[in-house]
Amino acid sequence: MLQAKRVVLVTRPIGEPKASDFRIEECAVPTPGPGQVLLRTIWLSLDPYMRGRMSDGPSYAAPVPIGGVMEGGTVSEVIASSNPDLVKGDIVLWRAGWQTHALSDGKGLTKIDPGIAPISTAVGVLGMPGMTAYTGLVEIGKPRPGETVVVAAASGAVGSAVGQIAKIKGARAVGIAGGKDKCDYVKRELGFDDCLDHRDPDLASKLKDACWKGIDVYFENVGGAVFEAVFPLLNAFARVPVCGLIAHYNDTEAKPPKWAASMMRAVLTKRLTIRGFIVSDFAARQADFLRDMSGWVGEGRVKYKEFVTEGLDSAPAAFMGLLKGANFGKQLVRVGPDKV
Repeated sequence: MLQAKRVVLVTRPIGEPKASDFRIEECAVPTPGPGQVLLRTIWLSLDPYMRGRMSDGPSYAAPVPIGGVMEGGTVSEVIASSNPDLVKGDIVLWRAGWQTHALSDGKGLTKIDPGIAPISTAVGVLGMPGMTAYTGLVEIGKPRPGETVVVAAASGAVGSAVGQIAKIKGARAVGIAGGKDKCDYVKRELGFDDCLDHRDPDLASKLKDACWKGIDVYFENVGGAVFEAVFPLLNAFARVPVCGLIAHYNDTEAKPPKWAASMMRAVLTKRLTIRGFIVSDFAARQADFLRDMSGWVGEGRVKYKEFVTEGLDSAPAAFMGLLKGANFGKQLVRVGPDKV
């Protein structure tokens, strides 16, 4: 009998997730009932937001239940269908989670055309990360020609797209990333104007030199020391889209910054816009995003990098590494071959 695998949440982590917080289970491959399709996972996307789904605190989405399959976006192949809208061999985008096989009634599935781009991009530059970058920058950041845009985690799936879109819009793009190799890639391959190492003890002074006219847009993915270096450089009427705070995802207690009062004063006196967002807030821009981003990727104006681990068993370690910045580009797990 063909066996399926899934990764379930065993315990809610306190601080950094551990291998023991996950369990890899084997189970029988399910059989689709009337109106259902059986999906075989090809690509699994790993993203920082998943750390929040492991906790049971208040959030914009329900947590993964204990014993439940870990949440995640997937690219899958339909390998059996009792649904008139889907046939065997269709490639689809869904949220099947961390498992090799899944059943669906077809609702929420999006067909992927493999002829447009590699199918892995549907959970990367042409998927949720790319749309997060596009909508957060265009709708909240609103960069204008000549302005300076700074983005944290600049070599990652979201940050790399943010800086390249900023350049397309005529702005200067300054990235912050972890390590020389990532910074060199961001500057030489992606075309940012500069990129600084967040581990550099002189980050604040070097950022000031790189942003000699101040910062007009800061795309926040990280928080922590990076935000502390950026904040004093924000210009009047600067815009700060906030899509992630990865430096704080493993915090076990809230620690209000000592400079909270001065931050609020600057928000007032500089008339800053700081807005958190979830990509679904801008669902109405989906068609605009796909049109623009697929065009830019096809023209070579937006480049992307994928960081791939092999097999579902690799997902827990890859996710733990992601939270520590071990990935270089979009973190993916190749769960199975493109075709069987």
